[in-house]
Amino acid sequence: MKRTTLLAVWAMLSLPLTAQPSDNKDYTQYVNPFIGTQTDESGALSGSTFPGATLPQGMVQLSPETEQMVTWDPCSGYDYNKDIIYGFTHTHLSGTGCTDLIDISLMPLSTTVTPAQLSEGMFGQHFSHEQESASPGYYMVQLQESQVRVELSATIRTGIHRYTFPEGQPQSVVIDLDRGTFRGEAYYSGRRSYNIIQSQLRIVDDHTIEGYRLITGWAKLRKVYFRAEFSRPFSQRLLMDGKRNAGKSNVVNGRELRTALSFSPHDGRQLTVKVSISPVDYDGARRNMAAEAAGWQFDDYVKAAHDSWQRELSRIDIEGSDEQKTIFYTGLYHVLMQPNTMSDVDGRYINTNFEQCQMPPGEVYHSTFSLWDTFRAAHPLYTLIAPDIAAQFVRDMVRHHQTYGYLPIWDLWGQDNYCMIGNHAIPVLADAIMADLPGIDAEAAYQAMVESSTRSHFNSPFEIWEQYGYMPQTLQNTSVSITMEQSFDDACVALVARKLGHTADYERFLRRSHFYRNLFDPSTGFFRPKDEQGQWLKDFDPLSYEQPCFVEGNAWQYMWFAPHDPQGLIDLFGSREAFLKKLDENFSLTATSGEVNGNASGFIGQYAHGNEPSHHTVYLYNFAGRPERTQELVDQVRREFYRATPCGYAGNDDCGQMSAWYIFSSLGFYPFHAGAAEYVVGTPLFTRATLHLADGKDFVISAPRKTPQRIHVKRVRLNGQPLKGHTITHQQIMAGGTLEFTL
Repeated sequence: MKRTTLLAVWAMLSLPLTAQPSDNKDYTQYVNPFIGTQTDESGALSGSTFPGATLPQGMVQLSPETEQMVTWDPCSGYDYNKDIIYGFTHTHLSGTGCTDLIDISLMPLSTTVTPAQLSEGMFGQHFSHEQESASPGYYMVQLQESQVRVELSATIRTGIHRYTFPEGQPQSVVIDLDRGTFRGEAYYSGRRSYNIIQSQLRIVDDHTIEGYRLITGWAKLRKVYFRAEFSRPFSQRLLMDGKRNAGKSNVVNGRELRTALSFSPHDGRQLTVKVSISPVDYDGARRNMAAEAAGWQFDDYVKAAHDSWQRELSRIDIEGSDEQKTIFYTGLYHVLMQPNTMSDVDGRYINTNFEQCQMPPGEVYHSTFSLWDTFRAAHPLYTLIAPDIAAQFVRDMVRHHQTYGYLPIWDLWGQDNYCMIGNHAIPVLADAIMADLPGIDAEAAYQAMVESSTRSHFNSPFEIWEQYGYMPQTLQNTSVSITMEQSFDDACVALVARKLGHTADYERFLRRSHFYRNLFDPSTGFFRPKDEQGQWLKDFDPLSYEQPCFVEGNAWQYMWFAPHDPQGLIDLFGSREAFLKKLDENFSLTATSGEVNGNASGFIGQYAHGNEPSHHTVYLYNFAGRPERTQELVDQVRREFYRATPCGYAGNDDCGQMSAWYIFSSLGFYPFHAGAAEYVVGTPLFTRATLHLADGKDFVISAPRKTPQRIHVKRVRLNGQPLKGHTITHQQIMAGGTLEFTL
């Protein structure tokens, strides 16, 4: 295929989001993929991101592994503090608190690999950050022992490698199917292949390898097929399953599979490798390769990846310092990485029942829905700036419901891993329906919401919920957290029921949305666990993270989680003054009790910005008549917990949620009630920001007097008229116009 034709075809294939007009600014220059890859000395700052090459919603995320055994921290497999790379693998999770994927590892070497070395499988090489760089769709590093220069790029479903070997030295590439994530017994026993059920390597010809691995982990069953093509033929190959040498056989099956391929140094120093993957079958990997990566010009793929990211990042234009732009556009980059494509170019995918299915023409199936995190700000951001892909996410979640019986909780590689609590696909669907998002079937989505709120499943025994009006801790663990979060989900169902005219449902779910009030103890001023007789459980410590009634937080952090009912929350305290006193204490009390949960970080008093339950809390002052305090706290969080450095996040980025908080809060508003398609006003960071909307309109946020010291908002005008209250609706933004802040 000609180079110009390849670029034209690839440009179409890499457009999961609607393209926007752009000026000559290069927005990708402000993306630093290393932000979030480093922990500081205390371990308090960690984004668990990776620096490798990927595209928006790419199936492939091609990145180095600095962990000999990828376990829990960092879950992405890359730690900026380390100086050894063990391989370059094709799938990753960005910013999660749990690990999985890390599939199909390649490592180039300037030595000939012996059977003993291949059996051992340890090919780590040192590197330095002075000989490492990354930008959207591109990664480079110089490996010190072999002196091989590694460059990586990607299409949606294919990883592109270019290796430059030292002159006259042997050239080898190891493909390792036994590298990945290690959990439970695999980690503690040291058995590297514990999670692998079965795998295969197959020599197709002298420049092509195919294989697959069937593996269990956070996603209970995954199958990953791959096809690797080399720009030059390999002269020798070695296939092994652990210590068993496959000899001259072209196929080997087992659980500890590796192959070492040798290339003649007389044929040139550079070697290009293309690795396509598929969750379906070998044909899927072959077709993905043929459609997306037919050519061999590495630089063409780098340019196409750059152009794809340039289109997506140009959806928002900001005026600020270079540091502000770096934090902002890196955050937007991290948000748009996922959810990830899970269907092949021919539209085939594997559903929740492990059946092969076919997407309608023009649609792409997605997975990696970290919903306990991303419903709060990341999904509202998709709905606002990328409504076409947000609508696809809704359709994908409804498909999940149709085969699984309820909406996804934490969807990974097309399966639910049940991580965390509640069912927070519900607010995502509610936000889409309330926003009048085109391209979705509102009634079908609504029915999925209702069934997901009435069919009991793990952590959601709805018969108990409706019988008691709360979750008794004696019948359901993490009862207070579930009660708070389920009340919010029910409020989202009620909103949509009212909009669509389902009156009986509206009344039922509105009543359920107030159940959180039944766990409020006015004598202590906290939400507390009860038993099934309605009695408070003893030994309650609001500072403790060891209380089994909470998830990843304490009573201070969860007491504010009623974003659907802020006035109801205020009323529980008896007066606005009593509420404000408690809220002030939340941001000033630094006392602790025992171990602090590892997910809690980024503290202002008891507020923990490093974990999601706190994210809306700074905006609560708006509802109690003290918006200036919201503005001060928003500014403090932006300044203290976001940096343009490798340790730039105050906690796991969680598939873009930490980044999405910054994006909204620097624009000047935030989706406080994430299912309502409306935003609460804060304080802008920039003198001017422009949202380029899907229909060609622009929405401008203007703060002409903005300085670092000017954070308090005197007035807000929408299209010249005073903004009523402290909220702005999705529809008002989508109509275009100007939101002007006077500071």
